[in-house]
Amino acid sequence: MGRLLNLWPLLAVLLAGSAGAAGKDVRATDAAGPPQCTYADYQGSSAGRPASPAANCLGGAASPYLRLHEADPVHWRPWGRAALAEAEASGRLIFLSIGYTACHWCHVMQRENFADEETARLMNSRFVNVLLDREEHPDVDATYQLAAATMGVPTGWPLNIVLMPDGKPVFGGTYFPPVRRLGMPAFTEFLTVIFEAYREFPADLAERAAEVSAALARASEGQEGEVSRAAFAAATRTLLGSIDSFYGGFEGGAKFPYLPALGALWRAHLRTGGPDFRQAVTLSLENMAQGGLYDHLGGGFARYATDPAWNIPHFEKVLDVNAQMIELMTDVWRETRSPLLAARVRQSVRFLFDDMRLPGGAFAATLDSDSEGREGAFYVWSAGEIDAVLGPDSDLFKRAYGVTAEGNWEGTNVLTRNTVTAAELAQSAGLDRAAIEARLDAARRRLHARRARRPRPMRDDKVLADWNGLAIAALTEAGAAFGEPKWIDAARRAFAFVEVTLGAKGRLRHSWSAGTAGPEAKLDDYAHMARAGLALFEITGEAGYLDRARAWMSAAGSLRDEGDGGYFMNAPGNTGAVPRIKVGYDDQMPAGNAVVADVLARLYYLTGDDGYRARSERTIGLFFGAAQEDPLSYGGMLGAADTLLGAVQVVVVGKRGEPATDALLEEVWRTSLPGRAVDVIAPGEALPQSHPAKGKGQIDGMPTAYVCIGTFCSLPVTGRSELAASLKEIRAMRVAPGAPPIQGYTKGR
Repeated sequence: MGRLLNLWPLLAVLLAGSAGAAGKDVRATDAAGPPQCTYADYQGSSAGRPASPAANCLGGAASPYLRLHEADPVHWRPWGRAALAEAEASGRLIFLSIGYTACHWCHVMQRENFADEETARLMNSRFVNVLLDREEHPDVDATYQLAAATMGVPTGWPLNIVLMPDGKPVFGGTYFPPVRRLGMPAFTEFLTVIFEAYREFPADLAERAAEVSAALARASEGQEGEVSRAAFAAATRTLLGSIDSFYGGFEGGAKFPYLPALGALWRAHLRTGGPDFRQAVTLSLENMAQGGLYDHLGGGFARYATDPAWNIPHFEKVLDVNAQMIELMTDVWRETRSPLLAARVRQSVRFLFDDMRLPGGAFAATLDSDSEGREGAFYVWSAGEIDAVLGPDSDLFKRAYGVTAEGNWEGTNVLTRNTVTAAELAQSAGLDRAAIEARLDAARRRLHARRARRPRPMRDDKVLADWNGLAIAALTEAGAAFGEPKWIDAARRAFAFVEVTLGAKGRLRHSWSAGTAGPEAKLDDYAHMARAGLALFEITGEAGYLDRARAWMSAAGSLRDEGDGGYFMNAPGNTGAVPRIKVGYDDQMPAGNAVVADVLARLYYLTGDDGYRARSERTIGLFFGAAQEDPLSYGGMLGAADTLLGAVQVVVVGKRGEPATDALLEEVWRTSLPGRAVDVIAPGEALPQSHPAKGKGQIDGMPTAYVCIGTFCSLPVTGRSELAASLKEIRAMRVAPGAPPIQGYTKGR
C-alpha cells in the first residue's frame, strides 16, 4: 500500500490521543444556509441528488432520531442510494454517524459537535454527511460495526465512520470530543486528518477500503463445527467459566446481561441437572433484579450497567432487552418458583403496558437515557428528596435501597435492593418481613407518583418488527406460565398490528413510525415474528399463527445463501459496495441466524418436514465452530443447537377447553422446556409420519399426554403430577434410547 503504510500509523497515533501529526486546520467558511429539502425530497430524488446540496434534508423523517437532528447546521442526508450517488458524483468522502434516540453519548456528540456552526462548516465543505438510525437500519449498523472491529477501532454508539464515495469504510470511532480530552482526539482533528489523507493519497485509501471490505466478506463466511451434544456440553462448560461468581453475569468492565448466553447455561442445567449452571443463572438474574439495572419504582430494566454489581445503569430502556428479561425470568421461575422473579416479571410486564404500549397494541422501541439534558435525571434521587416525600418512612426506605447523603452516582442515588439483606432489615427495624415489604411497597408508590411529575425521557415510538416479535413471545410465554390471559391478549394485539401494518403479500417491513412504514424486513424481523407465531400457536391452538410462522420462514428464504449456507441480514444493495454479511454472533439479542435455526428446528418437530431440519442443521453448523471457541458471543446459536439436538415434544390427545385437557397443558406451560414442540390433537387425528407419538391415543377415554425426545416417548399419562414427572425426566435425556445420532454438518450438504 505504499505511502499509506507510512500514513496509517500517524492516523492511529492521533486517534489514540498520542503526540502526532494532527494536520492543519482546513475549516471552510461557507454558511450552512436554511434547509431547502426534506427527507421525502431526498429519498425520492430519481437523480440521486436533493433539491439543494446546501441543506439539512432530515425534515419530515419518520424516525424520531433523525428528527432530533433536523435543526443541526450539518447538511445531513438520510441513508440510502441517493446519498451514495451524491458522494460518487461529487467524489467526496462520506461521513456516516450511526446512533439512536435513547443513546446518551449520541446526544452528547450532537450538542458538542453537530450543533456547532464551525464544525458543521468543516463537515459540509469536505464530506457528504449521512445520519442513520441504527434501529431503522440494523443491517447497515451491523455491517459497519463489524467493519470498525475489523479496522481495530472502537465499536458501539454513536459509531462515526468515514466511507469512500462508494460506501466502503476507511476509518472511524465512537464518541469524539470537541477538543482533545482524556487521550481522545478532537472531532475536527479526526475529520481533518482523514480528509488530508484522502486528498494526498486517494488511491491508497481506496486500496485500504478494499482490504477492509474483503475482510468483511471473510468474516461472514462462518466457522464450521460439528453439531453434537458433546460440543454443546463443552461450549456451555467453557461459558460457565466466564461467569462472575460474586455478582453474576459475565466478567468484564461494563456489565451487559448477555441474555442469550444465560439462556444457553439454563438449557445446560435443564439437560444435566448441574447445580453450577443453575447457580450461575439464578445468581445473575437475582443481582440484576435487585440492583440498579432494574427500575424499582417504574419497573423494567436498563440496557446495561457500568459497574460489576449491576448498581449503576446506563439509563436507557429498550424493548428487546426487557422482552428477553421477561422471557428468561419466566423460564427460570418455572423451575425455581422464585418470588423475586415472579414479582419482577409482573412489574416488567406492567412497565411494558404502562410505558411502552402504543395505540393499536404494538410496543415502542426505547425510552431515552436523558431528560432535562442530563443522563438519568428522571430516575435518580437525593436523600433530601426522599425525606421530603416519605417523612417518617424515609429512614427505612433509605436503608433498604442504599440511599445516602453522598449518593452512589454523581452525588445522587440510584435505588438498589442489594446493600442489605431482608433479614438484616427486619432485625434492625424490629418488624417481620411481610410488614417491612408492605411499608416499602407503599413508599415506592408515593415516590413513583412524585417521579411522574418530572419531565419524562423521550420515547421513541418506532414499531420494530423484530423487537415486537421478542415482546410477543415473552408475553405469550409469561401469560401462559402465570395464568394471565390478558398478557396473551396483549401479545395477540401486538402480533395483529405487525402483521397488518407492517405486512403485505406474505412479507414484512422492518419498522413503522409516525404513520410511515420503514425499510423492508431484515432477517431478524422474519425470524422473531415467526418465533412469536409459534408461541401463540402452541398456547392458543390457533393454526393461523403456525401458518404465518411458516410463511415468514418462506419469505426469509430469499435471504438464504444457497451456496455456503446461512442467511444474510438483508437483501442486496443496502450497504453500497460493502458486501452483505451473515451474522451468527449475538448482539443484545440473539443473532438472526440463531433464531432462524431454532424456528426451523421447531417447525421440523411440529410438521415432520425434513427440509426444515436440514436447513436448521446447516445454518447451525456454519457457525458452530465459532460458537465453541467464543460461546459468550454465540449463546443464541448454542440454544438453537440444543433445540435441534433434542427438543422435548409433547402431544396431548384431547380437546382444548375441556378441564382435563387444559390442566395437562397448564402443566406444560408451567414447566421450563425451552425449544419445546407441543401438539394438541383430537382423538383419531394423525400426527406427522415421522413423529414418535404417531398412532398413540387416549387412555380410558381421558385426555392423555405423551412426552417424547428423538424416537422415544414416555408412557401415556393422564394426570398433572404424572405429566410433571415425565416432562422433567425426558427433558434430562441427553440422547434418546434407540435414536440414531444427528450427523455432524459438512459443507455443501
